[in-house]
Formats: sequence, structure tokens, C-alpha cells
Amino acid sequence: MVHELIDHRSTAAVRSIGVCNGMKGNNLPSPAEVVQLYQSNGIAAMRIYSPVVGAATLRALAGTGIDVVLDEPGLDRLLTLDAASAWVQANITPYRGVNIKYIAVGNEVSVNTTKILPAMENLHKALSTAGFDKIKVSTAVKMDVLGTSSPPSGGKFRDPAVMGPIAKFLASNGSPLLANVYPYFAYTSNIDLNFALFQPTSATFQDSGHTYTNLFDAMVDAIYAALDKAGAPAVPVVVSESGWPSAGGEFASVSNAQKYNQGLIDHVGKGTPRRPGAVEAYIFAMFNENQKEGKETERHFGLFNPDKSPAYTIKF
Repeated sequence: MVHELIDHRSTAAVRSIGVCNGMKGNNLPSPAEVVQLYQSNGIAAMRIYSPVVGAATLRALAGTGIDVVLDEPGLDRLLTLDAASAWVQANITPYRGVNIKYIAVGNEVSVNTTKILPAMENLHKALSTAGFDKIKVSTAVKMDVLGTSSPPSGGKFRDPAVMGPIAKFLASNGSPLLANVYPYFAYTSNIDLNFALFQPTSATFQDSGHTYTNLFDAMVDAIYAALDKAGAPAVPVVVSESGWPSAGGEFASVSNAQKYNQGLIDHVGKGTPRRPGAVEAYIFAMFNENQKEGKETERHFGLFNPDKSPAYTIKF
């Protein structure tokens, strides 16, 4: 029996949290089983990293009402309007019954590339022409998009010539900036571990009249500060990935993963000191993925094991 992971009493809080559906494993459940697991646990949103790899999952999502963030990792597929239109016909039109909310044009693409903005512009036009105006186009950045992030109020983009126009595109189209925010990777020995894990700590600090009680808020608010400096103060940040590994490295344990992800779930409804109000965030990831490349920790971010049993107890 699959144990329910979520307490269904707090619907508003659940709507703030989605879970990324990584598929780099040779022992994962079928797409239909995965979607059923999201539904049975009340998980209201899913991130999928490729419309090709995730095609069967997209079909299984039809009619469920689950919100979807869909990635297109290949910027070259969107560099002309004709190509973007063909991409929409192949990857969006067949899934009219799926609630695709955002499309991430690239995931953690180097900010030095000049391809991101034209790809986003072409995709936005192609979606509009095809009648998919409600789908918002963005890109998913990692924290090194910032040249400065401490203190949070000092946050600024490393390359304003690239990110400034992207921020203005997002502002003009009512789109959020998607950001992968990992206190686990930002954590160092001179930071109190409890501060990184949403636990009570004496490491709180003040910045520009705001009190910071956890590292997640400090990181997200540094992005907000950078957006302000880029002339796009109204652009919201959607945390497109965040999580903590349960094994495979220093400070990677079941206990720490449970503390971080439970803390994230409990916290996002409050927003950040700089931007109160619910933060939309996606936990990485649904499953432990045994074929995920990189360090051993990369294979241990799952809320669930491949047999659909919880990796640890989480209450939404």
C-alpha cells in the first residue's frame, strides 16, 4: 500500500507546492502510476523536463487539473518563429486537456548565451498565435545568475546586459522568473545548519529592515533584489526546484532531507521578508533516480522510492 504523504486539510498551502518529476531511472513507475501518486497525495503541480521524454506523462495528465511546468532544454529548436510554431504544434497542441502553466526555455542555461531571449520571444509569439495565451514563457536560472547575493538586498545579476532584457520580457508578459534555489548547495561550514534547514536558530540576521530566519528566504530575496535593480520589480519568482538529498554526501541524510522539505512546505505560504505572500515552489524530486548523472547525492533527492513508498514522512 502507498502511504499518503500529504495532509489534505490545507488546500491553499498545497497549491503553493509542486513536485518535479525527474525520469532518469530504469525502475520508475509508469506515467499513469506517477500521475495517480500525485493525485492520491494531493500534489497539485508537476514539473516535467522534456516534452519528448515526458510525452506519456503529459497524456496521463489530461483532465487531472494538475498544473504543469514544461521544460524545453533545446534552445536551438526555438530560434526562428517557424521553428517555435512547429514546436508548439508538436508539443503543446496535442495536450489541450493538460493545464500547462509555464514553459521553461532552458534549465540552468549559462547566462552568457544570447539564445535565451530570442527563443523565449519566438515561443511567446507562437503560443499566442496558436491560442495558448495563458501559458507563460520563462527560463529557469540557478543562483550563479547573481554576481552578488549577500546580503539579500545587495542581490544583482552577474550579467545585467543579458538578464536585464530577459527580466523586462517577463515583466511585459506577466511571466515569473523561474529559479532553482538550493540551500543545500549554498550551505558552508560557516553557516548554521539549522538556518539552512528551517529549524530554530540563533543565526537570524537583519537586512534593510527585514529579519531573515532561514537561508531559503535570503536566497530568494537576493533574486528579488536583482529583479528590482534590473527594472522589473513586479516580476514574481517561482522556485522551480528546491530540495535536500537524503544520502550520498556530507549533510545528506534522511533526517536533514525531511527537515528541509517539511520546512519548505510549511514556510512557502508565508512568502519571504521582501515579498510576503505565498511563494510557488517545486520540490526536487518525486523519486530517487538511479540513473541521474553527477555526484551520488543527485540520486537521492526523491520524496518517494521507485516502488512508490515514501522515502521519509512528509505532511503537507
